Amino acid sequence: MQIKRSAKKYLTYLSEHFPAVVLTGARQTGKSTLVKEFASEKGGISYVTLDYPVLRNLARTDPDLFLQQYKPPVIIDEIQYAPELLPYIKIKIDENRSNGMYYLTGSQMFRLMKDVSESLAGRVGIIQLYGFSRAEIVEVEESPFLPSNTLLPKSEETITSIFDKIYRGSMPLMVVDKNLTPEAFFGEYVQTYLERDIRELIEIKNERKFLQFLSCVAVRTGQELNLSDIAKDVGIDSKTVDNWLSLLVTSGIVFLLQPYSGNTIKRIVKRPKMYMMDTGLACYLGLWNNPRALEVSAVAGNFFETYVISEIVKTYTNNGIDVRSRFSYYRDNNGKEIDLIIEENNVLYPVEIKKSSNPGKDALKNFSVLPSLHKSIGKGCVICLSSFPIPLDADNIQLPVSVL
Repeated sequence: MQIKRSAKKYLTYLSEHFPAVVLTGARQTGKSTLVKEFASEKGGISYVTLDYPVLRNLARTDPDLFLQQYKPPVIIDEIQYAPELLPYIKIKIDENRSNGMYYLTGSQMFRLMKDVSESLAGRVGIIQLYGFSRAEIVEVEESPFLPSNTLLPKSEETITSIFDKIYRGSMPLMVVDKNLTPEAFFGEYVQTYLERDIRELIEIKNERKFLQFLSCVAVRTGQELNLSDIAKDVGIDSKTVDNWLSLLVTSGIVFLLQPYSGNTIKRIVKRPKMYMMDTGLACYLGLWNNPRALEVSAVAGNFFETYVISEIVKTYTNNGIDVRSRFSYYRDNNGKEIDLIIEENNVLYPVEIKKSSNPGKDALKNFSVLPSLHKSIGKGCVICLSSFPIPLDADNIQLPVSVL
């Protein structure tokens, strides 16, 4: 089963405008596969991986010799294992600057992006890759989501089919191999993440507590971040929770949706909302082993919201757009909340997310706070489990989740 990655178009664009391209993201999101497919289509690009200890040692101890051996254009996989290469890559670029010389992949973004920004500033284009998006799976063109530019539904979805997808997640292997169980895949995934990434970045004295921390984050997906609550449940201090959470964010495992900020609005909450970017991993860590049980549980709405937010994020990152300054949510101390606000060209587009087949106009009630934000307001929407789009009023529309 071959699934075309939407990000390949952006990879091609970056290769034509930068000497180096970095593909980064969580483990098993398809970085190596994507860049190999790109190289195969383009031709003339060699490949080397630093997973091999001998090559890793050469890259670390004699980076100049390594780069003499593996000349551009070249893919260097798992570049985070030999950050010593980056200053020498800079020298090679500056000696013979041309675009598409080096393609670097890595999963330890916490370390990798710091090293890249120090060594290759102005010489590198960056792609953030997550698991498969819905658009990729159903093989349609993907564009950044806005309520005002949605096309007809890509495919019909029921609550059952959606929660089957939520339960399995979007990791390429889980999507392609229908017989692979989440227990088998994510059990190995978590252990590999601990052994190959976390232990190289920080010293964890108690692995059990870190696993407990991962589970506490997973069961809180779609909720407002409360460091002290997690610290209390795990039995660690809030500073440790903050440090560990930053690793999950920079690893691409967790996405923090920041609250809308306005200097003149004092009643707005200040804490971000936390989302696991792969719902299958969240289910595994939260000990959900049945999609039907999850579907009728008290946290079903949070998992549905997580699924929708992660899919919207992918429509932007797959097109090379950083969402951090564009996305926010609104919540005030009067209990009014808007799940997502997308800001584009100084216009706010409100999005509400409901695990319902027909939430109706009542879902728009909190949009009444938007005029107080003193920005132009664009078309809004309610994303839900309806079968087709339904106009709710002149400015807002009810959209099926299949538009993503």
